[in-house]
Amino acid sequence: MNRFVLKHGTQSLFALLCLLVLVFFLARLTGDPTDLYLPMDASIEQRAEFAASHGFDDPVVVQFGRYLAGVMRFDFGDSLFQGRPAIDAVLAAFPVTLKLAGVTMALSLVLAIVIGSLAAWRPRSIFDRVASMLTIASASAPDFWVAIVAILVFAVSLGWLPTSGMGSPAHWIMPVGVLMFRPLGLLTQVVRAAMIGALAAPYVKTARAKGAGKSRIIFVHGLRNAMLTVITVAGDQAATLINGAVVVETVFGWPGIGNLMIQAIQQRDFAVLQACILMTAFAIFFMNVLIDIAYSRLDPRVRTS
Repeated sequence: MNRFVLKHGTQSLFALLCLLVLVFFLARLTGDPTDLYLPMDASIEQRAEFAASHGFDDPVVVQFGRYLAGVMRFDFGDSLFQGRPAIDAVLAAFPVTLKLAGVTMALSLVLAIVIGSLAAWRPRSIFDRVASMLTIASASAPDFWVAIVAILVFAVSLGWLPTSGMGSPAHWIMPVGVLMFRPLGLLTQVVRAAMIGALAAPYVKTARAKGAGKSRIIFVHGLRNAMLTVITVAGDQAATLINGAVVVETVFGWPGIGNLMIQAIQQRDFAVLQACILMTAFAIFFMNVLIDIAYSRLDPRVRTS
């Protein structure tokens, strides 16, 4: 592993450790689970028994030490609401979110490369202006607003698509379409800007003079040198997709990690909430390491930086 990847991996790991501490203490700001899981007329003895059975009566420092020890064993405790290990609930929901984010990112990247490259081929053309206007608008649109409008139009008014769930391919259309609005718009603009610079390079002019075809000039000569910037932004957007899935999954009833996280907050299920956040952070950490490796492979200059 080169120094570039090691340096960035160490920085991400330190951020992950800091998050681990913050998650524990911030989760407890949501309130006392005893108030939620016991009736309002519960006696003091019942409340004390509930707190003792779940370790809530211990000092916060003791609870934190127990939490750290459990995390080292990949044990986040048991879910108060579901009555099973929290990690089991998270591992059941997390692949669903990864599928949603993966499909969204793949479609966004492919479409952004095609649209951005074609727009860069003829700057200020009608296609370029229309594409720029639409992608800027999509990058600025809030996910929750787009999701609500999509449900009103395609599910309520037209009746074309289901409003929630993931039982059929039709259930994927609105969640994926809404979630890809922002990354598609941003990535298209990044690809366009990077490709305009790459297509103006001397070696591209030489390829044109030699009679190279349009597609070869764009996707072979130009795109390879523009991909460094695109990969960096795509990595940031991939991490944003996992975080943005919280809103989309809640609106569309998607049974992923975002929906599970919202339920854990509402139910004050500390174990599940902590497991959700840390698993999401670990996935982002691992993805950033992969992006750094890809970046160093594409640009050998950063391997020793």
